[in-house]
Amino acid sequence: MTSRLTVLGSCGAWPEPGRACSGYLLEHDGYRVALDLGYGTLPALLELLDSVHADGLDAIVVTHEHPDHAIDLHGLFRARWFGRRDGPGIPLYAGAGVLDAVARIEQDDVTTIRRVFDWHELPAAPYEVGPFRLSSWALPHFVPNAGVRLTAAGLTVSYTGDCGPDPALTELAQAADLFIAEASDRDQRPDTPRARPGKRLHLTAADAAKVANQAGVRRLLLTHFWPGNDRETTRDAAAEFFHGDIVIADEGLVLTLP
Repeated sequence: MTSRLTVLGSCGAWPEPGRACSGYLLEHDGYRVALDLGYGTLPALLELLDSVHADGLDAIVVTHEHPDHAIDLHGLFRARWFGRRDGPGIPLYAGAGVLDAVARIEQDDVTTIRRVFDWHELPAAPYEVGPFRLSSWALPHFVPNAGVRLTAAGLTVSYTGDCGPDPALTELAQAADLFIAEASDRDQRPDTPRARPGKRLHLTAADAAKVANQAGVRRLLLTHFWPGNDRETTRDAAAEFFHGDIVIADEGLVLTLP
């Protein structure tokens, strides 16, 4: 059985030249799930699927409505609306705000969006998604954000989306084969505006590593890097708190799982 994760994009906020924002394709037992579709991820996804209409994509999970995680869902909507309008809806697991955001861009009613996507709300009770059990947690961010955990026979992949530190992260990541975690580290660059005062709503590499250590994960994939950051500095910050396998997300990177 071949299982793998391909990084479609690794930036947070906006994409660096030659890169894209958050997006991943998880493949297991012939089933393909996209995790987030931020700026610039759709072309890479369509290339992997070898289809201009995204044929072969079995499901989509979008953690929240911010464009660096969700904007290319609109492009995918158009690929299906104009190319496969009479085809079956692709299951989409996301908060209602994600559907609303796509509808606003398309300047249409959300019922039209639901003709393309078979929507299931997140966070929610666990779903059976192909070979996976999809569990979800509400995590703190500026808008509703769902951390997700996909578990199949012999494989567990957990993903934070965007969030601040929260006790639920340890449960989300518990014993995961792969923990995909935000490591924005926006304070690494002195020219970056400081985060708003109050409750923290983003993770640093150190935060992600502490969760990985507490949860006993097998491999930590750091991602959602603030544009211009030194990614090796981010790795070093994580390595102080997690001594397992740390991987830096990079566009086109393919990880064999588990």
